[in-house]
Amino acid sequence: MKRKLICWLPLLLLIGCSQPTYRTTSLTPDKRAELLLKELTLEEKVALMMDTSQPVERLGIKPYNWWNEALHGVARAGLATVFPQPIGMAASFSPQTVYEVFNAVSDEARAKNTYYASQGSYERYQGLTMWTPTVNIYRDPRWGRGIETYGEDPYLTSRMGVMVVKGLQGTNDGRYDKLHACAKHFAVHSGPEWNRHSFNVENLSTRDLYETYLPPFEALVKEAGVKEVMCAYNSFEGEPCCGSNRLLMQILRNDWGFDGIVLSDCGAIADFYNEYGHKAYSDAESASAAAVLNGTDLECGSSYKALVKAAQEGKIDEKDIDKAVLRLLEARFALGEMDAPEDVSWTKIPFSVVASAAHDSLALDMARKSMTLLQNKDNILPLKRGGLTVAVMGPNANDSVMQWGNYNGMPSHTVTILDGIRNALGADDKLIYEQGCSWVERTLIQSVFNQCKSADGQGFTARYWNNVKHEGTPVTTTQVTTPFRFCTSGATVFAPGVNLTDFSVTYNSVLTPLQSGEVVFEIYTYGSGCLRINGEEVKRFRNTHGGRSLDYTLQVKAGVPYDIELDFEYFRSDAQLNFDIGFKQKVNIDASVACVKEADVVVFAGGISPLLEGEEMGVNLPGFRGGDRTDIELPAVQRELIHALHRAGKKIILVNCSGSPIALEPETKNCEAILQAWYPGQAGGTAVADVLFGDYNPGGRLPVTFYRNMSQLPDFEDYNMTGRTYRYMTQQPLFPFGYGLSYSTFEYGNLSLAKEQIKVGEPLKLTVNVTNNGQRDGEEVVQVYLKKQDDAEGPGKTLRAFKRVRIPAGKSVEVAFDLNGKELEWWDAQSNTMRVCAGRYDVMVGKSSQDRDLQRGSFVIE
Repeated sequence: MKRKLICWLPLLLLIGCSQPTYRTTSLTPDKRAELLLKELTLEEKVALMMDTSQPVERLGIKPYNWWNEALHGVARAGLATVFPQPIGMAASFSPQTVYEVFNAVSDEARAKNTYYASQGSYERYQGLTMWTPTVNIYRDPRWGRGIETYGEDPYLTSRMGVMVVKGLQGTNDGRYDKLHACAKHFAVHSGPEWNRHSFNVENLSTRDLYETYLPPFEALVKEAGVKEVMCAYNSFEGEPCCGSNRLLMQILRNDWGFDGIVLSDCGAIADFYNEYGHKAYSDAESASAAAVLNGTDLECGSSYKALVKAAQEGKIDEKDIDKAVLRLLEARFALGEMDAPEDVSWTKIPFSVVASAAHDSLALDMARKSMTLLQNKDNILPLKRGGLTVAVMGPNANDSVMQWGNYNGMPSHTVTILDGIRNALGADDKLIYEQGCSWVERTLIQSVFNQCKSADGQGFTARYWNNVKHEGTPVTTTQVTTPFRFCTSGATVFAPGVNLTDFSVTYNSVLTPLQSGEVVFEIYTYGSGCLRINGEEVKRFRNTHGGRSLDYTLQVKAGVPYDIELDFEYFRSDAQLNFDIGFKQKVNIDASVACVKEADVVVFAGGISPLLEGEEMGVNLPGFRGGDRTDIELPAVQRELIHALHRAGKKIILVNCSGSPIALEPETKNCEAILQAWYPGQAGGTAVADVLFGDYNPGGRLPVTFYRNMSQLPDFEDYNMTGRTYRYMTQQPLFPFGYGLSYSTFEYGNLSLAKEQIKVGEPLKLTVNVTNNGQRDGEEVVQVYLKKQDDAEGPGKTLRAFKRVRIPAGKSVEVAFDLNGKELEWWDAQSNTMRVCAGRYDVMVGKSSQDRDLQRGSFVIE
């Protein structure tokens, strides 16, 4: 018997070795995840449940950082194509173009990940899990993060969001997913920013929840198959969103069948128990256990470290932890992140796609489609070249950073509005540039960098080390004679012989000002470091979320020398450092008006900036609080300058750059034309000029209501929809949702319904003939709205279909719609659900949401 066993032993070993393991690539991701899960200890499982997932070397699991961004291009990882901000893309009303944009973004993301992995780098902003899109409803124009959304309408947001996800996630190549997208921030979350870590949304009607706030998320889950959902910071009905059984378990998991990853917003679990947060739990163990038990698999943060202790204390069973870890492992296997790069087809996408000419062209196409013409008195636009003197003014005229928006990458080049207009002028035309004012403050900065001189000559002496601690002998020493514009994007080193990563530098000089006054040190950086003046540290910085602006102000005396020392250290991804020094000068409106007295027309590039509106910012200037706005008017200094130009008889074209609606009522009187340009990305200046000079016929439409003033806004902290957005607003706005002008005139024929009575489950078919009566080819956005006649509590109208249609000059196009399923659903108060309900409905078709632009018909669902 012993001899038989010895004879069989090699075969038994062979059979044992042939058993499938988590390394067997022919297995499905879920099976591989099950096999790997069995090999992990509790401590190893927990270490995989945070955004910076630790390696398990004994099992060959590499480190992985789940946190990556692609809001409108691969973000915070250096070189990338920068497309318009999402609110601008929403203005295109072109889901197909949105898909093309994010298909390009996914190519760049894969190429960049392949490069980083080849270098053995697994840092934040280098992975394959992209935390976008933001599909929260932009219910209030004061919310700073509304710039990241696709507007105020649930249907438009759903259509755009679905295309973002489809473009990012692409197709499965037969074995592996291209990328994973993330719907955020689930679900009732749209400001204020200043109290988001403790705010509780309560007393929200069930109707508003299901009719307004949930539809985009449901569409991304059910239609687009989004792989991740991020829960929000705030509480909902007394429960932190990342621990909300109703949101995550009942609605997302059970009702919608979502089986992907739920992840927390960054630091949201700590908000459960911290003093400044919700104070819903006493400690990290209880909070972390509650989050996992209520469906949050992955934490952006480090509170989940407490899960080991929580399991040991019986606050959570290890089997519940296993459910979350299983989803995380399955996702990593599905992306091919666990396998050899050569086995994954997506790694064959070349790095040359990043910031390629084709993607630059696509950025221009989307920027053009986002341009929204709001006013054009006496058809002053398009401008006619030939002997024309154009004055370009305003704080956004020559600002590339403004155009990049937020959550952005670093483009290889940017065409500013000033550049675009300069490039568009003819040989006989003349350009005058006079900034005139800043966004909010009544001062401007005049550079005095040329008044800096080090011991080695004009400018700053720079000493570089190929380590992050300024240690040892510098690898090189150079002289910088112009304001700093350093960035390692595109493998561009700060100086010859210096590393792309893991380097540090010290810049030294002496400023001897020629005049006394207030000097500002302006720094825009992605990295860490500090500023010292006369040996004293006055400003320290460490930016963890991409490029940020900061400044320091110093009173100086003429002729007195000031020792300046600036330290900088590489932090992660692509390092960036812009630095300049300048005197603050008071805005002189009369002098600025005099500078442009010869101009035939003034193009005033005004508005605000993503340095003022955005996510939980430290900005507290008049009209702004922590990234939100406290006043929706155009800042006073800009308004006064525009008024002075008007009084001087100037014809003014306002190019308004913002991610939020600006109350422009006075500007409608003082300006001949108003073009809403949003934050238009790297090609924005070209797109603006193309519209101003008629090389492109604008077709953008407003995805948000532009209000007349603050009196038209309800309480910012009230999430009920009464009085909000075009759907529930009873007052007349300045510019309505869906509105936008063209250089063509479009005439609508009669609305035709295939049937005026349909059954539940049957589509509503309708057509309308649209004629371009203008002299130019143009694009019209045909919009379809519904209203249930016997529903007095419901929206006055709500968008349910749209098409952006190109119509040649003098031609007519028949535009057809089939409204099915979700497009015909209405709120049913008896069942507290959205469903197709019997009843009589109004159907409205036209060029905007305002009544005068719409034709009405009616139909019955029986």
